[in-house]
Amino acid sequence: MKFKIGICQMNVLDNKEKNLAKAEKMIREAAKNSQIIALPEMFNCPYENAAFPEYAEEYPGKTTRVLSSLAKELDIYLFGGSIPELNNGTIYNTSYIFNRKGALIGKHRKIHLFDIDIEDGIRFKESDSLGKGDKITVVDTGYGPIGIAICYDMRFPELIRLMVMKGARIIIVPAAFNMTTGPAHWDLTLRARALDNQVYYAAVSPARNNDASYQAYGHSALVSPWGEILEQANEKETILYGEIDMDYLKKIRTQLPLLLHRRTDLYEIIEKE
Repeated sequence: MKFKIGICQMNVLDNKEKNLAKAEKMIREAAKNSQIIALPEMFNCPYENAAFPEYAEEYPGKTTRVLSSLAKELDIYLFGGSIPELNNGTIYNTSYIFNRKGALIGKHRKIHLFDIDIEDGIRFKESDSLGKGDKITVVDTGYGPIGIAICYDMRFPELIRLMVMKGARIIIVPAAFNMTTGPAHWDLTLRARALDNQVYYAAVSPARNNDASYQAYGHSALVSPWGEILEQANEKETILYGEIDMDYLKKIRTQLPLLLHRRTDLYEIIEKE
Protein backbone atom coordinates (compact mmCIF):
# COMPACT_ATOMS: atom_id res chain seq x y z
CA MET A 1 0.00 0.00 0.00
CA LYS A 2 1.28 3.42 -1.02
CA PHE A 3 -0.10 6.84 -0.16
CA LYS A 4 1.00 10.46 0.05
CA ILE A 5 1.58 12.76 2.98
CA GLY A 6 1.50 16.54 2.71
CA ILE A 7 3.66 18.39 5.24
CA CYS A 8 2.67 22.04 5.64
CA GLN A 9 5.63 24.16 6.72
CA MET A 10 3.72 27.37 7.27
CA ASN A 11 4.82 30.80 8.43
CA VAL A 12 3.18 31.59 11.78
CA LEU A 13 2.22 35.18 12.62
CA ASP A 14 0.99 37.01 15.71
CA ASN A 15 -2.58 36.85 14.41
CA LYS A 16 -4.85 33.83 14.87
CA GLU A 17 -7.20 34.73 12.03
CA LYS A 18 -4.35 35.02 9.54
CA ASN A 19 -2.78 31.80 10.79
CA LEU A 20 -6.03 29.88 10.39
CA ALA A 21 -6.55 31.33 6.92
CA LYS A 22 -3.03 30.31 5.90
CA ALA A 23 -3.45 26.83 7.37
CA GLU A 24 -6.70 26.35 5.47
CA LYS A 25 -5.12 27.51 2.23
CA MET A 26 -2.20 25.11 2.60
CA ILE A 27 -4.43 22.20 3.65
CA ARG A 28 -6.64 22.71 0.60
CA GLU A 29 -3.61 22.78 -1.67
CA ALA A 30 -2.01 19.74 -0.05
CA ALA A 31 -5.27 17.77 -0.29
CA LYS A 32 -4.97 17.80 -4.07
CA ASN A 33 -2.04 15.37 -3.79
CA SER A 34 -2.18 13.84 -0.28
CA GLN A 35 -4.31 11.53 1.80
CA ILE A 36 -2.68 12.55 5.11
CA ILE A 37 -1.85 16.17 5.92
CA ALA A 38 0.15 17.49 8.87
CA LEU A 39 0.59 20.98 10.31
CA PRO A 40 3.43 22.34 12.47
CA GLU A 41 3.74 22.89 16.21
CA MET A 42 1.81 25.88 17.58
CA PHE A 43 0.55 26.76 14.11
CA ASN A 44 -2.14 29.17 15.27
CA CYS A 45 0.00 31.33 17.56
CA PRO A 46 3.53 32.62 18.13
CA TYR A 47 5.82 30.24 19.99
CA GLU A 48 6.03 32.41 23.11
CA ASN A 49 4.98 31.77 26.70
CA ALA A 50 3.20 35.12 26.78
CA ALA A 51 1.11 34.18 23.73
CA PHE A 52 -0.12 30.79 24.91
CA PRO A 53 -2.78 32.07 27.37
CA GLU A 54 -4.03 34.63 24.84
CA TYR A 55 -4.41 32.07 22.04
CA ALA A 56 -5.50 29.08 24.14
CA GLU A 57 -8.79 27.38 23.28
CA GLU A 58 -10.97 24.84 24.99
CA TYR A 59 -12.16 21.89 22.89
CA PRO A 60 -14.12 22.24 20.72
CA GLY A 61 -12.94 25.70 19.77
CA LYS A 62 -12.46 27.87 16.72
CA THR A 63 -9.29 26.17 15.50
CA THR A 64 -10.46 22.60 15.99
CA ARG A 65 -13.79 23.33 14.29
CA VAL A 66 -11.91 24.57 11.23
CA LEU A 67 -9.71 21.45 11.20
CA SER A 68 -12.65 19.07 11.62
CA SER A 69 -14.60 20.76 8.84
CA LEU A 70 -11.65 20.66 6.41
CA ALA A 71 -10.90 17.00 7.13
CA LYS A 72 -14.50 16.07 6.33
CA GLU A 73 -14.86 18.30 3.28
CA LEU A 74 -11.54 17.23 1.74
CA ASP A 75 -11.79 13.55 2.74
CA ILE A 76 -8.38 13.51 4.45
CA TYR A 77 -6.73 12.50 7.70
CA LEU A 78 -5.62 15.75 9.29
CA PHE A 79 -2.91 15.88 11.94
CA GLY A 80 -3.48 19.34 13.33
CA GLY A 81 0.04 20.28 14.37
CA SER A 82 -0.46 21.66 17.83
CA ILE A 83 -2.20 24.56 19.53
CA PRO A 84 -2.45 25.83 23.11
CA GLU A 85 -5.33 23.90 24.70
CA LEU A 86 -7.09 25.26 27.79
CA ASN A 87 -8.48 22.57 30.08
CA ASN A 88 -9.59 23.11 33.69
CA GLY A 89 -7.34 26.12 34.08
CA THR A 90 -4.21 24.46 32.65
CA ILE A 91 -2.78 25.13 29.19
CA TYR A 92 -1.33 22.21 27.22
CA ASN A 93 0.60 22.01 23.94
CA THR A 94 -1.90 19.74 22.18
CA SER A 95 -2.25 18.07 18.80
CA TYR A 96 -5.72 17.12 17.52
CA ILE A 97 -6.17 14.42 14.87
CA PHE A 98 -9.26 14.15 12.66
CA ASN A 99 -10.37 11.38 10.31
CA ARG A 100 -11.94 11.65 6.87
CA LYS A 101 -15.39 12.19 8.38
CA GLY A 102 -14.14 15.08 10.49
CA ALA A 103 -14.32 13.08 13.72
CA LEU A 104 -11.69 13.53 16.41
CA ILE A 105 -9.79 10.23 16.62
CA GLY A 106 -7.09 11.29 19.05
CA LYS A 107 -5.21 14.08 20.73
CA HIS A 108 -1.71 14.28 22.11
CA ARG A 109 -0.58 16.60 24.85
CA LYS A 110 3.15 17.27 24.77
CA ILE A 111 4.70 15.03 27.42
CA HIS A 112 8.21 16.46 27.74
CA LEU A 113 8.35 20.21 28.27
CA PHE A 114 11.18 22.20 26.71
CA ASP A 115 13.02 23.83 29.61
CA ILE A 116 16.52 24.84 28.59
CA ASP A 117 19.10 27.52 29.29
CA ILE A 118 22.01 27.34 26.85
CA GLU A 119 25.00 29.53 27.67
CA ASP A 120 25.31 32.25 25.02
CA GLY A 121 22.25 30.69 23.36
CA ILE A 122 18.54 30.31 23.87
CA ARG A 123 16.69 30.26 27.18
CA PHE A 124 13.13 28.95 27.16
CA LYS A 125 10.94 27.33 29.82
CA GLU A 126 7.68 25.85 28.60
CA SER A 127 6.83 24.83 32.15
CA ASP A 128 6.36 28.51 32.98
CA SER A 129 3.06 28.38 31.11
CA LEU A 130 2.27 24.80 30.04
CA GLY A 131 1.19 21.59 31.72
CA LYS A 132 2.58 18.12 30.91
CA GLY A 133 0.69 15.48 29.00
CA ASP A 134 0.63 11.94 30.40
CA LYS A 135 -0.49 9.67 27.56
CA ILE A 136 1.22 7.93 24.63
CA THR A 137 -0.78 8.59 21.48
CA VAL A 138 -1.27 6.17 18.59
CA VAL A 139 -4.32 6.58 16.37
CA ASP A 140 -5.89 4.03 14.05
CA THR A 141 -6.30 5.20 10.46
CA GLY A 142 -7.20 3.62 7.15
CA TYR A 143 -3.45 3.53 6.49
CA GLY A 144 -2.52 1.77 9.71
CA PRO A 145 -1.63 2.97 13.22
CA ILE A 146 0.16 6.33 13.40
CA GLY A 147 1.99 7.68 16.42
CA ILE A 148 2.12 11.37 17.28
CA ALA A 149 4.62 13.23 19.43
CA ILE A 150 5.38 16.94 19.76
CA CYS A 151 8.83 18.49 19.32
CA TYR A 152 10.93 17.86 22.47
CA ASP A 153 9.11 14.52 22.87
CA MET A 154 11.18 13.12 20.01
CA ARG A 155 14.42 13.44 21.96
CA PHE A 156 13.25 10.58 24.17
CA PRO A 157 13.69 7.30 22.27
CA GLU A 158 11.69 5.37 24.87
CA LEU A 159 8.54 7.26 23.89
CA ILE A 160 8.89 6.57 20.17
CA ARG A 161 9.66 2.90 20.84
CA LEU A 162 6.54 2.56 22.98
CA MET A 163 4.48 3.96 20.09
CA VAL A 164 6.01 1.34 17.79
CA MET A 165 5.23 -1.40 20.32
CA LYS A 166 1.63 -0.17 20.15
CA GLY A 167 1.68 -0.78 16.40
CA ALA A 168 2.77 2.55 14.89
CA ARG A 169 4.34 2.29 11.47
CA ILE A 170 4.44 6.04 10.92
CA ILE A 171 5.41 8.73 13.42
CA ILE A 172 4.28 12.32 12.85
CA VAL A 173 5.96 15.02 14.92
CA PRO A 174 5.02 18.71 14.75
CA ALA A 175 8.18 20.39 16.02
CA ALA A 176 9.74 23.84 16.30
CA PHE A 177 13.44 23.27 16.88
CA ASN A 178 15.30 26.58 17.16
CA MET A 179 18.40 28.00 15.52
CA THR A 180 20.68 26.52 18.19
CA THR A 181 19.31 22.98 18.42
CA GLY A 182 18.09 22.69 14.83
CA PRO A 183 21.39 22.83 12.95
CA ALA A 184 23.01 20.58 15.57
CA HIS A 185 20.42 17.87 16.14
CA TRP A 186 17.41 18.02 13.77
CA ASP A 187 18.51 15.70 10.95
CA LEU A 188 20.38 13.40 13.30
CA THR A 189 17.40 12.90 15.61
CA LEU A 190 14.92 12.38 12.77
CA ARG A 191 17.08 9.76 11.11
CA ALA A 192 17.88 7.98 14.38
CA ARG A 193 14.23 7.70 15.46
CA ALA A 194 13.23 6.38 12.02
CA LEU A 195 16.13 3.94 11.74
CA ASP A 196 15.98 2.51 15.26
CA ASN A 197 12.25 1.91 15.01
CA GLN A 198 12.03 1.10 11.28
CA VAL A 199 9.22 3.56 10.71
CA TYR A 200 8.39 6.42 8.38
CA TYR A 201 9.05 9.61 10.32
CA ALA A 202 7.49 12.93 9.34
CA ALA A 203 8.71 16.04 11.17
CA VAL A 204 6.69 19.21 10.59
CA SER A 205 8.28 22.55 11.48
CA PRO A 206 6.94 26.06 11.14
CA ALA A 207 8.72 28.13 8.51
CA ARG A 208 11.34 30.52 9.85
CA ASN A 209 9.96 33.93 10.75
CA ASN A 210 12.91 36.27 11.15
CA ASP A 211 10.66 38.85 12.84
CA ALA A 212 9.62 36.46 15.63
CA SER A 213 11.31 36.31 19.02
CA TYR A 214 11.54 32.51 18.66
CA GLN A 215 12.86 31.50 15.25
CA ALA A 216 12.14 27.98 14.04
CA TYR A 217 14.79 26.03 12.17
CA GLY A 218 12.38 24.80 9.50
CA HIS A 219 13.70 21.91 7.37
CA SER A 220 10.57 19.75 7.69
CA ALA A 221 11.30 16.26 6.42
CA LEU A 222 10.09 12.76 5.67
CA VAL A 223 12.51 9.96 6.62
CA SER A 224 12.31 6.33 5.53
CA PRO A 225 12.48 3.20 7.73
CA TRP A 226 16.06 2.80 6.42
CA GLY A 227 16.98 6.19 7.89
CA GLU A 228 17.13 8.04 4.58
CA ILE A 229 15.82 11.58 4.26
CA LEU A 230 13.38 11.16 1.37
CA GLU A 231 12.13 14.74 1.20
CA GLN A 232 13.23 17.90 2.98
CA ALA A 233 12.32 21.59 2.93
CA ASN A 234 14.56 24.56 3.58
CA GLU A 235 13.59 27.27 6.07
CA LYS A 236 10.91 28.89 3.88
CA GLU A 237 7.16 28.37 3.78
CA THR A 238 6.29 25.41 1.59
CA ILE A 239 4.28 22.21 1.27
CA LEU A 240 6.46 19.12 1.27
CA TYR A 241 5.05 15.99 -0.37
CA GLY A 242 6.27 12.47 0.29
CA GLU A 243 5.26 8.92 -0.55
CA ILE A 244 4.85 6.28 2.14
CA ASP A 245 5.19 2.66 0.99
CA MET A 246 4.07 0.15 3.59
CA ASP A 247 5.38 -2.78 1.53
CA TYR A 248 8.84 -1.22 1.66
CA LEU A 249 8.54 -0.84 5.44
CA LYS A 250 7.63 -4.50 5.74
CA LYS A 251 10.60 -5.45 3.56
CA ILE A 252 13.01 -3.48 5.76
CA ARG A 253 11.67 -5.10 8.92
CA THR A 254 11.95 -8.55 7.36
CA GLN A 255 15.49 -8.13 6.06
CA LEU A 256 16.81 -6.47 9.23
CA PRO A 257 14.52 -7.68 12.04
CA LEU A 258 15.69 -5.30 14.75
CA LEU A 259 12.40 -5.26 16.59
CA LEU A 260 12.26 -9.07 16.76
CA HIS A 261 15.79 -9.24 18.17
CA ARG A 262 15.07 -7.07 21.19
CA ARG A 263 16.22 -8.66 24.50
CA THR A 264 13.42 -7.48 26.71
CA ASP A 265 14.39 -10.08 29.31
CA LEU A 266 17.59 -8.09 29.93
CA TYR A 267 16.09 -4.64 29.49
CA GLU A 268 13.50 -5.30 32.19
CA ILE A 269 16.22 -6.24 34.68
CA ILE A 270 18.14 -3.06 33.90
CA GLU A 271 15.03 -0.91 34.31
CA LYS A 272 14.32 -2.41 37.74
CA GLU A 273 17.89 -1.99 38.98
